[in-house]
Amino acid sequence: MLELLTGTGLALAAGLNAWIPLVVVGALDRFTSVVELPPAWAWLSNEWVLGILVVLLVIEFVADKIPGVDTVNDVVQTVIRPTAGGLAFGSGVDATTVAVTDPEAFFSSQQWIPIAVGVVLALGVHLAKAAARPVVNAATAGVGAPVASAVEDAGSFALAFAALLAPVLVVLGLAVVVMLVVVLVRRRRATRAARPRAAFRPPST
Repeated sequence: MLELLTGTGLALAAGLNAWIPLVVVGALDRFTSVVELPPAWAWLSNEWVLGILVVLLVIEFVADKIPGVDTVNDVVQTVIRPTAGGLAFGSGVDATTVAVTDPEAFFSSQQWIPIAVGVVLALGVHLAKAAARPVVNAATAGVGAPVASAVEDAGSFALAFAALLAPVLVVLGLAVVVMLVVVLVRRRRATRAARPRAAFRPPST
């Protein structure tokens, strides 16, 4: 169960920022004893891989905070974030962490399944984020973009560390994500329902 929560938390984090959970997992494996990646995922802690991931993280960190550029970045990330989510989920369920000291052969008979699960989870979060950002930009004339992006980055870091150190907290993170998606869907429906009424004006007499 903890393996599932660890993988879920990392995949959700990747939906907000593709590189944060991968950097966190790789760095903790390389520089601490908190995470021990299995041989199949040891490449994540390679110094060259970590260096590339950090550069990509900085690029997304900047791009996601510039109004207009953030929307283009979300389009590009439609492929990248789900892919990162698959990798993060797969590495998370197989890794030995301070919370998961004896990971079982989770989905071991079908190696593609955990990656597919991670892709779906990250994609769902990414689509919600990508749909919300234009609304935030329009409502705040772009001023809210860096604030929203900073909150998303903080959420990604929090989910990644919670997944590795206290997987039970991922349940809370998942509840928050679902709640935000529900609120976003309701607001979009309300906006669409209001448009025809605003457009219709009865003829004056």
